[in-house]
Formats: sequence, structure tokens, C-alpha cells
Amino acid sequence: MGVQGEARSPGVLDGLYGVQLDHRPSQGEGDGDGDEVVRTTVLEYSASSEPQFRDGKAVQRLPIRRLWQHRPSFLKPVHCSISCGDKHAGETIANVVTSLPFIILGMQTPRTNLNTTLYANSLVGVGIASSLYHSSKGEIRKFLRWADYTMIATTTLCLSRALRNENPRMLMAASALLLPFQPLMVSVVHTGMMEVSFAKRASIEPELRMAHNLHKMSSLLGGVLFIADDCFPETPYIHAAWHLAAAIGIGTCNKLL
Repeated sequence: MGVQGEARSPGVLDGLYGVQLDHRPSQGEGDGDGDEVVRTTVLEYSASSEPQFRDGKAVQRLPIRRLWQHRPSFLKPVHCSISCGDKHAGETIANVVTSLPFIILGMQTPRTNLNTTLYANSLVGVGIASSLYHSSKGEIRKFLRWADYTMIATTTLCLSRALRNENPRMLMAASALLLPFQPLMVSVVHTGMMEVSFAKRASIEPELRMAHNLHKMSSLLGGVLFIADDCFPETPYIHAAWHLAAAIGIGTCNKLL
């Protein structure tokens, strides 16, 4: 399709609705007649690129979905494949059974104020989330793995609050914000705060020293089992053993309340 160069200036249609102007002579015409050949192209539209028009010009809008997909790694939730976790029915039963002590510990935790009540309820939530995860199958297993990690992080956050009501508000707010995205980071920070508080209390209260020694041994064993579970995923019952070590450590923490 030929259009006279004098009718329109170059660039007016270029880029609008997929129309581009190609300055080349049309077939059968001479090189000097100055005709412009209008070449149409197809614009590919996707969820990540939709055109908007402002003042007669095409503007590419970056939608919220693309911003969310390109968010930093620390804002991304825990990833878990469907196949991760239990290897056979025996291991599933062991992991579910060893999740029950967390529910029992939560029911036995003193509820003297709002903070201790939240901590006790979060312990019950850990046992329930862990049991549901280990007994699940299919796509929902990925969500329940995330829920399991998130409940563990919630428990450490609530325990830190129950032990030290004067924790910095900015730290608590940041932890609550990162909780759904980086539960492991939240768990590490607030577990460290709890360990410091436990050590200080045990140094001035002799009745806590035995509980603190048991806590140190169970925490060390739990850390080794946690790493071993990640390094040797084919070895059965390591995760169940980690459940028991963690339950012993949490049981000693209740002495602080």
C-alpha cells in the first residue's frame, strides 16, 4: 500500500497500533519518487506488557504482576516441591506422631498474660501444621510446608515477645512483616534472642541451670539433625528425631515463663 510522503510526515503513524513506516521505494517505482511503504507489524501482548496511550503516544505500562514476579528473593516465600519430605508410610507415621508433643507442650504452657497465651497457642499451631503437612499429598503439600515453617517462626516471635516485653518495636514490626516471606530468617533472629535471654536468666537463677544445660544439649542436637536432614535427605527418620530434639528444647523454654 503506497502513501505519498507529502501527505504525512514520517513518524506520525510509526509505533501506533503496530503500524510502522519503512522509507523504501515501492516495487515498480523509481528510486527518486519518494513513496513511503506502510509496513504493518503485529504487536505481541502479554500479561507483562500492555500498552497505554497518553497524549497520542504509546506508553508501556509495567503492571503489578510483573513487579511482584521480580520482587527481591528475601520477599519470596519458602519453596517446596511436592516430593520433599517423607519417603514411605512408616516415616509419615513417625513424623506425625512426633508432631503431637508440640500440641501437648502448648496446652501445658502457662497462660499468665496475652503474650504467653499467644505463645502457647502458636505451639499448638506448630503441632497441627506439622501433622497436616506430613499427612498431606499433592499440590496442597507445598502450601502446608510453607504453613509449617511460618508457624515455627511465629512461635519464636511470640516466645521472644513473652520473655522480653521491651523488645524494639521496629524489630517486632519488621519480623511480623517478613514472617510470611522469610520465616527461617525470623526464626533465627528470635531464637538467638531467646538463647541470650535464657543464658542471662540461668546465670542469676540457679534453679534454671539444669534446664538450661538440657536446653543447650537439645538445641545442639537439634541443629545437627536439622543440617543432616538437609544434607542426607534419603536417610529416614532424621526429621522425626529433629522433632523430638526440638520438643525437648521447647519444653525447657517453658521454665522461663
